[in-house]
Amino acid sequence: MNAPAIELGNVYVRIGDRNTLCDVDLTVEAGEFVAVLGPNGAGKTTLLKAILGLLPIAEGRISAFGRPPGDNETRVAYLPQRRSFEAGLRIRGIDLVRLGLDGHRWGFPLPFFDRRTAGGRASWKRICDVIEQVGATAYAERPIGEMSGGEQQRLLIAQALVHRPSLLLLDEPLDSLDLPNQAAVAALIDDVRRENNITVLLVAHDVNPILPYLDRVIYMAGGHAVSGSPEDVISSETLSRLYDTPIEVLRAADGRLVVVGHPEPPAVHSDRHGHAH
Repeated sequence: MNAPAIELGNVYVRIGDRNTLCDVDLTVEAGEFVAVLGPNGAGKTTLLKAILGLLPIAEGRISAFGRPPGDNETRVAYLPQRRSFEAGLRIRGIDLVRLGLDGHRWGFPLPFFDRRTAGGRASWKRICDVIEQVGATAYAERPIGEMSGGEQQRLLIAQALVHRPSLLLLDEPLDSLDLPNQAAVAALIDDVRRENNITVLLVAHDVNPILPYLDRVIYMAGGHAVSGSPEDVISSETLSRLYDTPIEVLRAADGRLVVVGHPEPPAVHSDRHGHAH
């Protein structure tokens, strides 16, 4: 596809009497790994839902690979924000992945494929292939409620991939994970992107686990957005201008970024599991 993966031109989204997105103008090229950053209430999830066509825009234009939001010809996979599954949930990991293949038709996967047919064999192979791709083969037959957060997240990514998307939208997929799992899942998403030539738009509170893989960041505040390279956007000058207040961006000895003076300092470029950066 020659068109950009995502284009927004002067987009406004209103929820009630409030502009949740205000004059947002940005482009994401095909194959890029892009992070959407900003504090709670900045409009990050609203941006994803507008791209999906789940929220109408009041003004402006949005396209994905040159097509309008919600167009069936555009293969878009969406992984919404999720904390964890109930411990007693008995659905197997492999069945969770199958929801990405046939859940839209049945509401829940049928208990088995007829592998005597070419279609059944192809579908089963596709499910097994994506489970192997995310490194979840060893535990895919277990109930999802018994798995760790990192294992669950790998299978959810497999579910999103099973339908061969061109665009993958992820809403805080690292948020409920500890630091080692954040690093592992971030590396996995980048590997999947490269192997399948997928464009990734990932909402995050902490940029550090994904920083080595990013082509671009979109930083949001009050419904406005600034887009560019991580070095250009996550800077004292850019963030001070975006928030209209003094912001200082520091780089720690290990290369991690820390934002000082932000309205919501602990939730932006910091570990939310109790470890200092």
